[in-house]
Amino acid sequence: MNGILKRPDCELYYEVTGSGPALVFAHGLGGNYLSWWQQIPCFEKSHTCVTFSHRGFWPNAAVSVVPTPAVFADDLAALIDHLRLDDVSLVAQSMGGWTCLEYALSHPSRVRALVMASSTGTLNVAAITHVETERMKEWTEWSEREKERLRALGLIPATGARMAEEQPSLHYLYRQINDLTPAVYKEAVRAAIHKARTLPSEKLSVLSLPFLLLTGEEDLVFPPMAASAAASLVPGASLRSLSKTGHSGYFERAGAFNRIVGEFLAATARSLR
Repeated sequence: MNGILKRPDCELYYEVTGSGPALVFAHGLGGNYLSWWQQIPCFEKSHTCVTFSHRGFWPNAAVSVVPTPAVFADDLAALIDHLRLDDVSLVAQSMGGWTCLEYALSHPSRVRALVMASSTGTLNVAAITHVETERMKEWTEWSEREKERLRALGLIPATGARMAEEQPSLHYLYRQINDLTPAVYKEAVRAAIHKARTLPSEKLSVLSLPFLLLTGEEDLVFPPMAASAAASLVPGASLRSLSKTGHSGYFERAGAFNRIVGEFLAATARSLR
């Protein structure tokens, strides 16, 4: 099933496939609902899978106002209500983490589990004292140098050099999906969500749901040590890393990504019986 949810000031394209507990995927800045093409065939066997494009992202119409994470979360809430889903598990990639974390904090009773891939959403990681964040300055300097090198080669930092070298067809497909949404809009959204990294650590500590943070070892966009700091705030949180992987692990290492998320969801289901 697919459709378009009409909101007062935008539209949201969505697709639903499979059957079972609801599993909603929220894409990152370089994506749209198509980004999850390697996840849906895996998870639709056991879940009702929902993919959607955030407002302003292809194939949705352009919007006149740059959204905030709270607006993205409201859109997600409207979509979940529209589909009459009682509760959901959320899988968020990068920008989608802003959407899903805000939704989970606002609607905790409606979220079964939360997966944050290469994202800590609105959390103010800079204000957290953690041994791993001591490496943030070093990572930032390395990341800026490497991103500049990749841009000079015409490569996307969100894929990293390894995907382009080892899986050129995959890198090509990522670029095509990325280019479907205008770059000027994506840059405006990037600026807006980065300004929204203001959530105090004590707000995250109240999460009492299964929580998985999944990172890429070679991520140039999201500092993996930020996930370690975030995981330390939530009792029982799981932290996993994909080796030899950049920012887009769901795309680059789909098999490993799906296995880790699948095991996490299965463990969550067992705990709820």
